[in-house]
Amino acid sequence: IVRCIELGAEDYLSKPFNPVLLKARINACLEKKRLRDQEQAYLKRLAEEQEKSERLLLNILPAPIAQRLKQGEKTIADSFSEVTVLFGDLVGFTKLSANLSPAELVELLNMIFSRFDELAEKYGLEKIKTIGDAYMIVGGLPTPREDHAEAIAEMALDMLHQIKEISEQQGKPLQIRIGINTGAVEAGVIGTKKFAYDLWGDTVNTAHRMESHGIPGVIQVTEDTYNCLANKYTFQERGMIEIKGKGMMRTYLLVGRKE
Repeated sequence: IVRCIELGAEDYLSKPFNPVLLKARINACLEKKRLRDQEQAYLKRLAEEQEKSERLLLNILPAPIAQRLKQGEKTIADSFSEVTVLFGDLVGFTKLSANLSPAELVELLNMIFSRFDELAEKYGLEKIKTIGDAYMIVGGLPTPREDHAEAIAEMALDMLHQIKEISEQQGKPLQIRIGINTGAVEAGVIGTKKFAYDLWGDTVNTAHRMESHGIPGVIQVTEDTYNCLANKYTFQERGMIEIKGKGMMRTYLLVGRKE
């Protein structure tokens, strides 16, 4: 009997056994098994729901930031001494969207931004957000890396290629302006409902100005970004231009990687 229990038996009857008692014990064992199966099914569903929640959280926040939140940090705010920020904006998209149904508009935007998301993953960059037809991404946070400017440059060049490819495939006149800047930023999680990981600082504002004062189909960068990339990439100097809120700034147009 001891050996049987050690092997997993839950109950036993000595001979001669009572049929009524046997039936009662069989029913009790079956009920135990039903409850165990029910518990296992519940635990499996719970694990699946936790996995879904984890995936959803990682779609909203960078993995290191999500981990800090799960560990109980209430306020997440970090300073980064040097990152590279990119803004991209689809040129004339408002006019183009007037000729598309809502479903067609969303489908086209989803196609474009999904391509950009794949590039962000390829180059290990952190997508911050989309605002309408604009796309914002950063290199060098939340995990610092020395090649943040180079990774952003590679993505920017690929973004131009992807827009050209989609434009030809869809038969639509798509273009994008891209602006890039390098410098210090503050980053953190804001909000309690629909919270988001976002960036602040003059570096971010200047990157946005590089885009808004840029040229369709061209990548415009600040002198700070140029200095980070000049040894590996070719540029065309645009010269001094008036930038809203900044005054006169010397900017450069990223052409490609040096052979």
